[in-house]
Amino acid sequence: MNAVSLFERLSSTVYTVEQGSLDREVCSIVYDSRKVSEGCIFFCLPGANFDGHDFAWEAAEKGAAVLVVSKPVKVREDVTVVRMEDTRYGMAFASAAWFGYPAEHLTTIGVTGTKGKTTTTYLVKSMLENAGFKVGLVGTIEVITGDRHIPAGNTTPESYLLQSYFADMVREGCSTVVMEVSSQGLMMHRTQGFVFDYGIFTNMEPDHIGPGEHADFEEYKACKGLLFRQCRHGIVNGDDSHWQEVTKGHTCTLETYGFGEENDLRAERMELIREKGRVGVGFTTAGLLAMKVKMATPGKFSVYNGLAALAICRHFSVNEENMKKALQEAGVKGRVEPVFVSDKFTLIIDYAHNAMALESLLSTLREYNPGRLVCVFGCGGNRSRLRRYEMGEVSGRLADVTIITSDNPRFEKPEDIIADIVTGMEKTEGEYITITDRKEAIAYAISHGEEGDIIVLAGKGHEDYQEIEGVKYPMDERVLTEEIIWEQHMPM
Repeated sequence: MNAVSLFERLSSTVYTVEQGSLDREVCSIVYDSRKVSEGCIFFCLPGANFDGHDFAWEAAEKGAAVLVVSKPVKVREDVTVVRMEDTRYGMAFASAAWFGYPAEHLTTIGVTGTKGKTTTTYLVKSMLENAGFKVGLVGTIEVITGDRHIPAGNTTPESYLLQSYFADMVREGCSTVVMEVSSQGLMMHRTQGFVFDYGIFTNMEPDHIGPGEHADFEEYKACKGLLFRQCRHGIVNGDDSHWQEVTKGHTCTLETYGFGEENDLRAERMELIREKGRVGVGFTTAGLLAMKVKMATPGKFSVYNGLAALAICRHFSVNEENMKKALQEAGVKGRVEPVFVSDKFTLIIDYAHNAMALESLLSTLREYNPGRLVCVFGCGGNRSRLRRYEMGEVSGRLADVTIITSDNPRFEKPEDIIADIVTGMEKTEGEYITITDRKEAIAYAISHGEEGDIIVLAGKGHEDYQEIEGVKYPMDERVLTEEIIWEQHMPM
């Protein structure tokens, strides 16, 4: 592509050519200095740990034809230098243009919020596919571009990657994409270059605040709110106390969902369902939809996820039968995922890996009045020790029995991490044991399962590995559970 034709498309991006000419052919867009190739455009992106401007000279020497910068750099005179106020913002628009604006050929759905993003996106995908739509997905677990499943790096990929995924989806015949939109992704302009057809807000709690993330809760809210200046129609959880702050200054139409009477789509008559080793929830809807549904996941947060999915799919004229089928059957790997082991007790795998998520999960399961609530978890190595104390205290307070084990120890000794968790646990009167080997810990929980128990395997969720001293060893809790059942000769 000729650089002139590319930059002419960036009508919303102000730039100046500080050196050289745009009248030259370019072969690719690159933002990682390690991937610079002859004739590429290299975007110098600032980051928390690295600044692309520091590699401008190196990129030029490797053959980059055009450098896009936001501050002065010194390179050879035959290299074109383009100056923009924000190179991340500029790269988003350039990437959309590079791939031929693929989002224009898709109905785009963006889901933001502290919790519920992953589950909501999968519910929407299931509902729409039941109705005959071909749907791409971008999220925390994976990217799905048709038949291709790609493990995710970031919840919301860099703009160039995102646009390349959109282009793949269009080639694969997708008509729609549903994606998780993180506050970091919004702050870093990864979703610029197109306008979402639908933007969804699930909820907001203090999270992702600290070095390398958000300076404070106000910034976190403001970044979430950017979605509602970049979508045509907003759908928000009207029960969340922050929704009006998050949508302040919105440029889209808005509708709300929740339990409150003032919401456009409401849940009523919620009932907890427990039968044959499984837990779920049922409810009826009122307002924009009137139907009775059941979900195969537990608690009030499942109702909110279900309502968000219903609110979206209503705009696609999905019929009631397809909506009900998706809510009943759709599951998300590692998100309150039931794994059937026995009629007498329930086993659930969940990604809860911090105190806030663990408290929400255990509090929800407490409502089902289990014979015992058993929590199996560990904490990651080379991460905050405070998280370990907090999770130990939460489990000690809410679970009847805690089995403390290893998670991803990374470069720490598992026993040291477990000792930190015990420090928090001993602030409570909760019963606990420690079993370092995770498979042994799960085997203990299953072999000691009693009538009416709910057993939670927390922290790993969708992960299928255990990271030890820089090596990721295969370890999937679903596989471990099958092995344990076979080894213990338990009937499925």
